Amino acid sequence: MDKKKKTSNTDQQYKSKFINKNNNFYHFSIAPMLRYTDRHCRYFYRLMTKKTLLYTEMITTSEILNSTKHNYLLYNIEEHPVVAQLGGSNPTMLAKCAKIIEKYNYDEINLNVGCPSKKMKHNILGAYLMMYPKLVADCIKAMQDVVNIPITIKTRIGIDNHDSYEHLYQFVSTIFKYSQCCTFIIHARKACLSGLTPKKNRKIPPLNYQRVYQLKNDFPFLRIIINGEIKTLEEIQKHLQHLDGVMIGREVYQNPSILMKIDNKIFGSRNIIKDRIAIIKSLYPYIEHELSNGIRLNNITRHMINMFKGIAGSRQWRRYISENSCNIKADIRVIERALNYIET
Repeated sequence: MDKKKKTSNTDQQYKSKFINKNNNFYHFSIAPMLRYTDRHCRYFYRLMTKKTLLYTEMITTSEILNSTKHNYLLYNIEEHPVVAQLGGSNPTMLAKCAKIIEKYNYDEINLNVGCPSKKMKHNILGAYLMMYPKLVADCIKAMQDVVNIPITIKTRIGIDNHDSYEHLYQFVSTIFKYSQCCTFIIHARKACLSGLTPKKNRKIPPLNYQRVYQLKNDFPFLRIIINGEIKTLEEIQKHLQHLDGVMIGREVYQNPSILMKIDNKIFGSRNIIKDRIAIIKSLYPYIEHELSNGIRLNNITRHMINMFKGIAGSRQWRRYISENSCNIKADIRVIERALNYIET
């Protein structure tokens, strides 16, 4: 890439008010996952890590604007720092949603420019927006103009046949030029919008971490966070040698106990959490409160079912929780009985 194409006045642009001054939060984050990272999931994660940046599931502009109670935006104050991820492509609608989200005191808003679902194509949402960088910039600018919290992007390295580094470079360059958006979370795979399901799009397109590294080299004044099949603390630390942050999704959901070491290993906190059973029990007051408000137990326990992965008795724990949490009268006693299977 021609180095002369780099944006000038980078020092001044980097000081844009749209950059969150607390850079540490970006070192590690948990990806927004539809039907997974709801408020119960995020509250559970926060018991294990105080530093990690958490994200909501993707919420579309129509879901917010067509709801009088904005239930999609409810969260627990303990979840901070927490980001609301938006799905949309209409600048006016996104601006209206951004104002609502800011009133709910979210720490940031993230625009989804990476979801490969076919449902996104009709309204030009998610990864389909990668073909329209100026529109993406307009969407971001519209939100920036009405709120004071940062606006960020989560995207891919390309889509279909538009997956060259040059295309990614121009995409990022255009967005920064017209909006000064300074934070890009990059899933290090392209999205195949024809022929692959969202699930297959998380596995089949090959990873290209080096392309994300190159993006940081060419835009050193931007904050670049990497995402895509990163599974261990060692891998996180390796990526942090090149980039500003790492985002993990399903690996955390499949093995949430990894979060017990994040604050110490990634953020340098002296607080070390060792007892998984104690974490589960510390969730009891929250569960009791939610049950009293009509929430069923399985809406919460489904997020903790993999907590004891690799521990003797974990299979029995999962089976008991799965078979007994769905009952309308299920309560804390289900968890207590399931814990008896865990060998300490």
